[in-house]
Amino acid sequence: MSDIKKVAIIGLGIGRSHITEGYLPHANRYEVAALCDLNEERLNAVGDEFGIEKRLKDFSEVLNMPDIDIIDICTPPGSHFQLIMQALAAGKHVVCEKPLVGSLADVDAVIAAEKTAKGRLMPIFQYRYGDGIQKAKRIIASGIAGKPYVATSETHWVRGADYYAVPWRGKWDTELGGVLMTHSIHLHDMLTYLMGPIAGLFGRVATRVNDIEVEDCASASLLMENGALATISATLGSQEQISRLRLAFENVLIESNHEPYSPGQDPWKIVPANDEIGAKIDALLANWSPIPNRFNTQMRLFHDALVSGGPLPVTTADARQALELVTAFYESSETRTEVRFPVGPEAKKYKSWRPS
Repeated sequence: MSDIKKVAIIGLGIGRSHITEGYLPHANRYEVAALCDLNEERLNAVGDEFGIEKRLKDFSEVLNMPDIDIIDICTPPGSHFQLIMQALAAGKHVVCEKPLVGSLADVDAVIAAEKTAKGRLMPIFQYRYGDGIQKAKRIIASGIAGKPYVATSETHWVRGADYYAVPWRGKWDTELGGVLMTHSIHLHDMLTYLMGPIAGLFGRVATRVNDIEVEDCASASLLMENGALATISATLGSQEQISRLRLAFENVLIESNHEPYSPGQDPWKIVPANDEIGAKIDALLANWSPIPNRFNTQMRLFHDALVSGGPLPVTTADARQALELVTAFYESSETRTEVRFPVGPEAKKYKSWRPS
C-alpha cells in the first residue's frame, strides 16, 4: 500500500499507546513523523524510543507542517476543542482522544466545522474493537438475539491520591468531569453501540472516594429507544477493577469479559436460550476472522476510510451521543428529574455542565 499517511501526535501520555497499538502495527499505512509535547523530558524519551526526529513544543508549528496528514490529539480534555478546530481549519485530518470536547454546544460547533473542512475527524472509542464485542454486535445485528430486555454496565475502577496528583486531573476546567468523562465513557459507548440510542435517563453523581472537584461515583436508570431498560454504575473506589456489560435478550444472554481496559476482547459469555438458537449463532460465527483489540483495528479502519472516502469507524455523531449521556447525567442529578433524549440547545446544561 503506497498511501502512507504522516501523523503528528500531540501529547505523549496516551499518545504513546496510539503509537504502539495503533500506528506501528500498520507501518504500511502510517508514519509517525512528528511529536509535540510541553514536557521536554517525555518528548525526548518517546522520540528516542521510536526514532522520531521531529520533536516540537509549539502546536502552531505542527499546523504549519505541509507534510503532516493527520494530527492525533492526546492532550488533557480541556484543550481538545481549540486544538480540533485549529487542526480542521489547517486542512488536516484529526484523531482525538475521549472525551472529544466539554459540552454539547462544543461538539455541535465541531460538527458544523467538519461540514466545510478538508480533513475528517475521528474520535477515539477503541473499546469497540476486539473479537468479543464484534461477535456480540454481529449476533444482535443478525436478529438472532431477538427482543432486548435489560442491560447493565459496570465501570468499577480504583483511582487514588497518586492519580490525582497530576495537576490537571480532578478539576472541572481541565478534566471537564470525573468518572463519567474520563473512565466510564468507554463502557457507556459500548452499551449504546450494542443496545442502541437512549430515550431517557435518571441519574445521580457524587464525590465519595477522593478529595477532588469532579464526581467519582455515578449511577443511573435508562430507558432505551428499543424499549429495553438499562442500569449504569461507575466508581473509582472499587478495590477489584472490572469493566462489565451484561445484556439480556429474548434469545441470548451476552456478557463481556471483565478486563478493565480491554473489555472488547474475548472471551465473552454467549448463552443461547436453546440448542436451535445456539446452532444459529455457531453458524453465524463459523468462519470468524480475528479482530485485533483497541487502537489496532480502529486505526486500520480509519486509514481505510481516508483512502476510500467511505464511512469513518467512529464519528463525531458517536461522540455527541456519548456527551449527550454525560449532559443528561449531570442535569438529572442536579434537578432530580428524568432527562429525555435527544438532548439539544434547550437543555439546561447544553452549553456547560460545569458548576458556575
